[in-house]
Amino acid sequence: MRITRHALIVLAASAILLAPAGAAAGTTSPAESPVAPFTAPIRVTATIHVGKAPDEVAVNPWTNMIYVANSGSGTVSVINGQTKKMRATIRVGHLPFAVAANPRTNTVYVTNMKSNTVSVISGRTNKVRATIRVGHRPAGVAVNPATHRIYVTNANSHTVSVINARTNRVRATIPVLHFDFSVAADLATKTVYVTNFFKKTVSAISGTTRKIVANIVVGNFPEWVRVNQRTNTIYVTVANTVSVINGQTNKVVATIPAGVGAGGLAVNQRTDTVYVANFTDNTMSVINGQTNAVVATVPVGKCPQGVAANPKTDTVYVSNNCDNTVSVLTSSQG
Repeated sequence: MRITRHALIVLAASAILLAPAGAAAGTTSPAESPVAPFTAPIRVTATIHVGKAPDEVAVNPWTNMIYVANSGSGTVSVINGQTKKMRATIRVGHLPFAVAANPRTNTVYVTNMKSNTVSVISGRTNKVRATIRVGHRPAGVAVNPATHRIYVTNANSHTVSVINARTNRVRATIPVLHFDFSVAADLATKTVYVTNFFKKTVSAISGTTRKIVANIVVGNFPEWVRVNQRTNTIYVTVANTVSVINGQTNKVVATIPAGVGAGGLAVNQRTDTVYVANFTDNTMSVINGQTNAVVATVPVGKCPQGVAANPKTDTVYVSNNCDNTVSVLTSSQG
């Protein structure tokens, strides 16, 4: 069982026993170039030491800055993607878990699970400029830059907080199912997808009406969810597999085997490639989004937890929870 998930579940429902499986990160704006099918090999080209127990990782592709939530340190590490060096360490709340970046405003959002807050960080100054109180045990965060809305899953409150990014205030609270974990926003359809860890489902929520429009059955213990904005496809890690959902029909169209402990997810929309962190295997699976097939399995650090991809540089970042590092992976296309 994962160290951070174990702490999360003890806080949420200590009486429930779980099998090993795989929380949330941010949404970025769609890439501007046409889809380029991924064919190149990918490998670790650098390893960067960060804070203790790094969980989620997010990228701002416009500034080429990487943000890592260190749950064991109560900090966010800021990495310069060009130099692969640490640029700053920002203190946030207690048990920071998920992180998302808004490229348009150069703002970063971090959920602090034990503080029940979201830290709002300026990407220009690397300072916390606001702290927003949300529900109990905020686990995931996603950004819709077009609507200036931030979505936060509150695992123990069974709700989603909707934050107005202009005012840094909670605008609405949406009831969902039990123990909502990860969240992703589809910018084109204004649909928000939330994994319900103990209910075997993903809830599709209208960003306009703030109502659940579908509960999609995916299987036991769905964890991370990500959206490919170009193809309107949703990816969910479920018990060592990835469920593929058609965003038009809200139906599961494929199930892809991944590694043991498949959890963190990232999508490179430019190449239509999906990356999966396999916590138990210490690997990352690379999935071709056009064929729904694993095309590579790459060794990374110990206990890989979060993944983020920069479509502008074809670089992938994996946070390794047990050795306090981030693996940097590049391909010959980058």
